[in-house]
Amino acid sequence: MTSLRLLFAGSPEVAVPSLETLVASDHDVVAVLTRTDSAQGRRRVMTATPVAQRAERAGIEVVRANRLDSAASGAIAALDVDLGVIVAYGGLVPKSVLAIPRLGWINLHFSLLPQWRGAAPVQRAIMAGDTVSGATVFQLVEQLDAGNIFATMTEPIGAQQTAGALLSQLSISGAALLADVVDSLCEGTARAVPQSGEVTLAPKLSLDDGRIVWSQPADAVHNRIRGVTPEPGASTQVDGKRLKILDAAIACETPTMRVGLIELVGKQVFVGTATLPIELLRVHPEGRKEMDAAAWWRGLTSESEVVAS
Repeated sequence: MTSLRLLFAGSPEVAVPSLETLVASDHDVVAVLTRTDSAQGRRRVMTATPVAQRAERAGIEVVRANRLDSAASGAIAALDVDLGVIVAYGGLVPKSVLAIPRLGWINLHFSLLPQWRGAAPVQRAIMAGDTVSGATVFQLVEQLDAGNIFATMTEPIGAQQTAGALLSQLSISGAALLADVVDSLCEGTARAVPQSGEVTLAPKLSLDDGRIVWSQPADAVHNRIRGVTPEPGASTQVDGKRLKILDAAIACETPTMRVGLIELVGKQVFVGTATLPIELLRVHPEGRKEMDAAAWWRGLTSESEVVAS
């Protein structure tokens, strides 16, 4: 067999490089499975997923479904595909649908499995202070992210790198890894091995995950800020208003400060933690636009101590 008929399942922007790589390959992406349109932006305009938009521009059939019920399963079966390929689809694939493609389904996951199984692997890895991440292509099974592994690749995590930046990087390098596995499946040379090592879980993030606890050590605070950026975003309360922290750094050469106390030193804004202070670089005050932390500080009207909580 010289090429495979593929069904690509994905939804967010991080899945687009994989779709584009497969579209440019010798294989035939006959359809895309993605989540239904959703309301986006302040005006709540119904908007197609990034994957759907890219597929439609390429003239590829789009199947929209948040749950793979009997109707969606029937549509998938009618496509007569050899292989299902998933990258951040955002929904579970039941056993009945797993059995439809001749070669089953493969999944590109943004972690070194079995580490960080779940919806937020990159975010949880950064929050935990990991210094290395990567991507895994594995055979999809009913159990969450537990199938046999075809291929992996590693990527260092930069000390200032956010989850958004690392995801963007992995989406590109992971796309190449995925394409290699599809080629090897087509050629009949693919080999998968069982997962080994300690399993860690990466559940979906909530707004509470972005709330900064300043009584923690500076490295834990900084890791959390990076891990929840850009979504759901890191935030704290100052004078009863939400302050979103867009960029920050550990202030290694600044004297320790009282936990939660915010001070301007020269032109720099610092917040005290259990260890070293955190320097706020860029913030988004409630009801205002994004700005440098020093500009936000200059706009404060409080004459007493400023404390984050």
